[in-house]
Amino acid sequence: MRALNKKFMKNTPINRQTVSNAIVTSGITDLGRASIREIVKLVNVLRRETGVEFIRMEMGVPGLPSAEVGVRAEIDALRKGVASDYPDIEGLPEMKTEASKFVKNFLDVDVKPESCVPTGGAMMGGMASFMVANRNDRNKEGTLFIDPGFPVQKTQTRILGQDFRSFDVYNYRGEKLGPKLESILECGKVSTILYSNPNNPSWICFTDDELRTIGTLAKKYDVIVIEDLAYFGMDFREDYSVPGQPPFQPTVAKYCDDYILLISSSKIFSYAGQRIGLLVMSDHLYNRHYPDLLRYYSSEIFGRAMIFGALYALSSGVTHSVQYGFTAILKAVNEGLYNFVDNTRAYGAKAAKMKEMFTRNGFRIVYDMDIDRPVADGFYFTISYPGMSGGELLQELLSYGIAAITLNICGSERHEGLRACVSQVREKQLPLLEERLELFNKNNPLENK
Repeated sequence: MRALNKKFMKNTPINRQTVSNAIVTSGITDLGRASIREIVKLVNVLRRETGVEFIRMEMGVPGLPSAEVGVRAEIDALRKGVASDYPDIEGLPEMKTEASKFVKNFLDVDVKPESCVPTGGAMMGGMASFMVANRNDRNKEGTLFIDPGFPVQKTQTRILGQDFRSFDVYNYRGEKLGPKLESILECGKVSTILYSNPNNPSWICFTDDELRTIGTLAKKYDVIVIEDLAYFGMDFREDYSVPGQPPFQPTVAKYCDDYILLISSSKIFSYAGQRIGLLVMSDHLYNRHYPDLLRYYSSEIFGRAMIFGALYALSSGVTHSVQYGFTAILKAVNEGLYNFVDNTRAYGAKAAKMKEMFTRNGFRIVYDMDIDRPVADGFYFTISYPGMSGGELLQELLSYGIAAITLNICGSERHEGLRACVSQVREKQLPLLEERLELFNKNNPLENK
């Protein structure tokens, strides 16, 4: 790490030794590889010990009020007594119908209600997908992650004892994507491809041409695509807010037969605490027969193995009352009564302000271009500071009461970078953020300034 400007060594909101001691006490051996939840715990400790207000950018927690229509419907369902009844593992019939309509209205893709299944958030949807899709062929090994990505998904495959491959896609955009993908898929060992779109953490967004490439190659090599749509409709450069009218959220579902869509309620509806999302299988995949699934499940039909095998074993169904809340939200969205995209635009506006503050104070945006145009302003952005690794930068920022996570844990090749999430940063904290960034820049002068 570069030598710090001695003149300002003590001029930080939190003493650096206090930060170092807290890291050691927390059991973190390498801050650059610390998980999201480890950083959350570390910041909580520092907050209690010092009383210093933190700018918290380490975890993707919704920063907007929950969809009220869902809250009301859930309360009403509880009052009617649904808490005493087990939910149907397949999901409420009316919820499945609204889910099918949602996919049609906002993706322009046709799936039957039976192919839409509730899960305890996209996290459970991912776990169940790995449990089934990566076991459908005994000759295949696991998942190809198009990185950077959400680190816990790799943890899930490790827990299941599955292998995975990965690569940082940033240098393989556009026409370069196909050759790179094929160089990996031609081994014949890949069961699934997983990526998020918009991407967590870089916020790049695949184009229709890139999605066509992914879908075409997945079909050629008989690979199931798992498309993580946790940030559905949040590329605010386009307006995906009007049900049934273009433009539609881009999706690989237009270009292949076998896919799984993970749709989360956490960010788009600010419903994270209720833990509900959708696992949407293509009708073709739902009905497809994989004899090798009989090694683990009682049915070789993919959809049945998913619902009555994996999801049954994981949770025996998603919380009954929340399914009623989710149904009400989907219905309001489908009928144009609740514009969830307009609601989440606040994240993009805040990201633009915060990125400008960081860059004005010497920081750089790591993933700055989306092929030939600047990356969108959204839920996340990525930052670096010249001369510092990601772990060094994170430790230094903690002494200024600023928290984030490193890109190391996201499968990124950009080890100098951090992921910053805008959602927990309140508007009234922006002047405080600017003040601390100015101090940081003053204490860490750039060499050629």
